[in-house]
Amino acid sequence: MGIDQVIARLRRTPELLSRITRWETIPARDPQSAPVPADVPPALQGALRSRGIDTLYSHQAEAWRHARAGRNVIVTTPTASGKTLCYNLPVLSDLLEGDGRRALYLFPTKALSQDQVAELTDLLGRLPKRINAYTYDGDTPVSVRRRLRESGDLVVSNPYMLHTGILPNHPKWSDFFRGLRWVVLDEAHVYRGVFGSHVANVIRRLKRVAGHYGARPVFLLSSATLRNPVELAERVLEDRVTLVDRSGAPTGEKHFLVWNPPLLNRVAGVRGAALEEARRLAELLRGVQSIWFLRSRTGVEVMTKYLKDLYARSGDDPEKVRGYRGGYLPDLRREIEAGLRAGRIEAVAATNALELGIDIGSLDASVLVGYPGTVASAWQQAGRAGRRRGSSLAVLIARNAPVDQYVAEHPEYLFEGSAEAAALDPDNLVIRANHLKCSAFELPFRDGDRFGGAPGTAEILEHLEKRSRILHHAEGLYHWAADAYPAEGVSLNAADVDNFVIHDLESGRAMGEVDRPSAITEIHPGAVYGLLGDTYLIEKMEWAERRAYARAADLDYYTQALTSTDVRVTRVDREEERGVWRAYAGEVVARTVATVYKKIRFYTGENVGAGEIHLPEEEMETTAFWFTLDPGAAARAGLLEGDGARALPGLANVFRGVTPLLVRCDPGDVRSACEIRSPLYLRPALFLFDRIPGGVGLAEQLHALHPDLFEAGRELVARCPCEIGCPSCVGPPGEVGAEGKRVARAVLAALTGRGA
Repeated sequence: MGIDQVIARLRRTPELLSRITRWETIPARDPQSAPVPADVPPALQGALRSRGIDTLYSHQAEAWRHARAGRNVIVTTPTASGKTLCYNLPVLSDLLEGDGRRALYLFPTKALSQDQVAELTDLLGRLPKRINAYTYDGDTPVSVRRRLRESGDLVVSNPYMLHTGILPNHPKWSDFFRGLRWVVLDEAHVYRGVFGSHVANVIRRLKRVAGHYGARPVFLLSSATLRNPVELAERVLEDRVTLVDRSGAPTGEKHFLVWNPPLLNRVAGVRGAALEEARRLAELLRGVQSIWFLRSRTGVEVMTKYLKDLYARSGDDPEKVRGYRGGYLPDLRREIEAGLRAGRIEAVAATNALELGIDIGSLDASVLVGYPGTVASAWQQAGRAGRRRGSSLAVLIARNAPVDQYVAEHPEYLFEGSAEAAALDPDNLVIRANHLKCSAFELPFRDGDRFGGAPGTAEILEHLEKRSRILHHAEGLYHWAADAYPAEGVSLNAADVDNFVIHDLESGRAMGEVDRPSAITEIHPGAVYGLLGDTYLIEKMEWAERRAYARAADLDYYTQALTSTDVRVTRVDREEERGVWRAYAGEVVARTVATVYKKIRFYTGENVGAGEIHLPEEEMETTAFWFTLDPGAAARAGLLEGDGARALPGLANVFRGVTPLLVRCDPGDVRSACEIRSPLYLRPALFLFDRIPGGVGLAEQLHALHPDLFEAGRELVARCPCEIGCPSCVGPPGEVGAEGKRVARAVLAALTGRGA
């Protein structure tokens, strides 16, 4: 059955139509073409023709004009609109026109880097002049690295490798930096929050090293849809950027459905499981190339099993089905990507690891099993399906989660709102100082030099010399004076590289890996580990050695662990009392412990057993801002009565939502915890703490700005048009209670001394 037949069957099946709360049809769009510019080198024009490219799309021609004029460019056209050619065309043209010219491509992940090299290799193989393109990442053999440095015309890497491998060793890369003409930043929308703030400082260091060798490269960026792409790009680059956002690529007709499972218990408001609805939809979509996005790695493995079972029952080949998630070994990921491109794989269940622009070909259907958390991600995942000719289908299946139910009941939030804005703060004092250390290691600073556009470089350098004693000042220069290699101690996103490796007990082979924080819930003894739809039982875990051992087992259940997190104050650095509240800043320890796991039967969702988990707790020392509320004021607001306590997490939603407006981070960079009766203060307390171990100064900034934080929260709730709560303010009523918004407004009025 083709995709048009699937859409027609959905339209004529009343039982299925009753589940759909919105059917949005996005009409097909004809291409807006432009001739290949005459100044594109004939050799490159010939290579394009050999791939069937005789004309450009209008946005590709527009990007070409700006790039050739030496302007920085950001392209924000939809998925599969040919953004890659927007930067390949000017870069390869320039490399063909002269010797010694170099380019650096930066992708946020190794998978994307390797994917782009595969694409480039095909195009470069059609050119008469040899252009050497290499991937430089942690997997690059040492024997290749010297050849790459000396003869790499186009180097494909990622921000992590630029940070720790290339910039600190720039003398070995002198020829490369001397000829550096172009820097490409793909998937630029991921450079937001704390990670984006780090990357912006890496770009400062890159421009400083390039300038040392006399180079001033042009930057070409591509991004998914953002509310503020130019603002984001200009903060990352600290330079003017030109926007190209009018796509000339053709698109087929797209049908985007919001699907809400039927009510099973009308009184309790419980609906059918999203996974079960996905399994039913899979029966319709068998034979159609599709991608299924799940919110968790466990969900991926369960859905992979369901799809494989469906194919086997139907007499089809289960090998047409694959899973794709973090933790798969690199060779397996490459095999799956190639199978999707070639059409050998018909259905893939994936986490958001496939949300980014890895080339997996053109798919007919994209199914989102659960709202991914942001409007931008929802459209990015939906955009993985869609051919330039013909129809495509995207389906968002809502879970029982309150946010999902809100989107299902208010689909205009998805279709009539706008994508979220991206925020970052390159001048965050902690982040900036860390990268200034890295930059001083790379090149001495002269008196009067600036690191970034903001003031304060001289003060940081003086502090690093006189207090930290890692710099030495002589004859107007600050030189690195420590034995340490600073880049190794600065994590760009606090990602824990301390991974656990899962081994097969029978063969001893490595099957996959899991990051340490996830290990307590995914590979504890008794856990079911899924791999491509097969089930393995974790029998042993060696915590100190970071290993787990699994045995293949034919199980009819999967496992789900429960955790709890608490925050303990270890030091108070600042304290302020005003009216009915007290505000604090200091150090805390956030502890997460896995307590028990449930055994959940496939297909029925029945709980068929449980077990205890006995593993060390995950502990993070970080910084926090917190405030407490006078019990009398809390009672007057209704916070202490019945269901009113559910409004306290709603307030945390509000404050996480407005935090990026004040300290230019991402909402995910700050976590929260609430206590309706704090054991320490014996009153309601709300904590906002840095997600990064040790903190990066966000909490201290929040304390300094906390009256503004309270006022921004009050304005957000007051201006939100919803009546009793929604994801744009306190959260959906199912999460914060029917009185959640009213109670939150009363608390915010008490915090600000103004009516809410």
